[in-house]
Amino acid sequence: MSIQNLKTRTLKISLVLIISAFVVELTVGIYSNSLALITDSIHAVLDSFVTAILLLAARWAIKPPDLEHTYGHGKIETMGGFVGGIVILFIAAFFIYESIERFQNPPHVLPGIFAVWAAVYTLGTDGVRITILGRALKKVEGSTTLRADLYHAFMDMGSTMVAIIGILLVAVGFNQGDIIAALVLGSLLVILSLKLIHKTALELTDAIPQSMVKKVQSIVSNTEGVMNTESIQMRRSGHEIFADVIISLSGAASFDEAHKISSNVEKNIINSISNAKVTVHFEPTWKDVPLDSKVNSIASSVKGVEGVHNVNSSTSKEGVFISLHVLVDRNMSLEEAHKVSDDIEKQIRIAVSNINHITVHLEPYVSIPKTPPIEDLTIEEQIAKTIKEYPSVKKIGRVITLQLQDIFKIDIDCSFEGNLSIEKVHDITSEIEHKIRSQIKNAIVTIHPEPN
Repeated sequence: MSIQNLKTRTLKISLVLIISAFVVELTVGIYSNSLALITDSIHAVLDSFVTAILLLAARWAIKPPDLEHTYGHGKIETMGGFVGGIVILFIAAFFIYESIERFQNPPHVLPGIFAVWAAVYTLGTDGVRITILGRALKKVEGSTTLRADLYHAFMDMGSTMVAIIGILLVAVGFNQGDIIAALVLGSLLVILSLKLIHKTALELTDAIPQSMVKKVQSIVSNTEGVMNTESIQMRRSGHEIFADVIISLSGAASFDEAHKISSNVEKNIINSISNAKVTVHFEPTWKDVPLDSKVNSIASSVKGVEGVHNVNSSTSKEGVFISLHVLVDRNMSLEEAHKVSDDIEKQIRIAVSNINHITVHLEPYVSIPKTPPIEDLTIEEQIAKTIKEYPSVKKIGRVITLQLQDIFKIDIDCSFEGNLSIEKVHDITSEIEHKIRSQIKNAIVTIHPEPN
């Protein structure tokens, strides 16, 4: 049985029991001329009215979210509990007022044995209601409608006991006994109703216990990957708790990493608060992120950029100097490529302060086809012959030449003397790459140097 069905079924049973108690008490009260029973039956009428309101509230709360109630209709249940609490307060005030009146004008009604049996029957129905409502409330934690009706059931039991005590004390000649009991009961009911009104009023104004907010904040902060907790907004709607969380993540994190961290935040909150509905928003932060990673991420996000590498930055008293290599579509015009470069520079200057100069090296990007291309052995022999003209190259490793559409992608492994400076090796490899490009049209050459 679903939670909502359990609530409505329990409230229906409670309503039937209240109506049966009303019929018995009113009939016997009139027959036996018992003012206590007649008063308690009128109280039962009011209770049945309140329970009917709670039942309707619980039913309306089942309705799914719509365009006007995006968080659902759970607040209707809370409003039902609020109205129920107000009605309880008025009934309790009536008890106190009636008790004071009876002190001044003591009743002289001597009810018979039928009045006692009628009160005992009502006491039994109250006990059944308390039992079923208590069990349901354990399964539906936080239901204001069930809690309101449970308070009603306790109030009914107390009022019925007052009626029994009143009947018995009047029978032995102590007419003030039921009045004193009614005063005590009325005071307790005032306290219960005020607590219920206060609790539901807080829920209607979206108040959440500070302890719960701090608990969620601790869960979020302790989730791996979360840099900072920017905002936590929570509200209750019926038995559900909605939480909107904004977190800061490293700006260098990929979208997949950010999504995984956000999912872990949501899962950790739900594991701690089972009835929570969680929405997590993430924002990038560059605090404690290396400048090179920040530049790489910014440049990669610019439209038209196919890849970024060789990011370098340095800081002096003149400011920050940045250089980076950017891959763009090889068929892109110089004008289009320059616009991409300008966009990169603009975005970096917005995100990084005290920039002196930015150098963007544009390179053609070649996409790798899904099916592996065939190596061209003839061209590889020509390349090996060209490299042998350079005595600084001690050994030629593997030469891989792949034809991609109308260009050649050439990767070469070369061994050099280990004591050569990296600057000297770079100059030699650049010269070899340039010479091969002059011999082979549309060639993209990359030499990977390693010590001999």
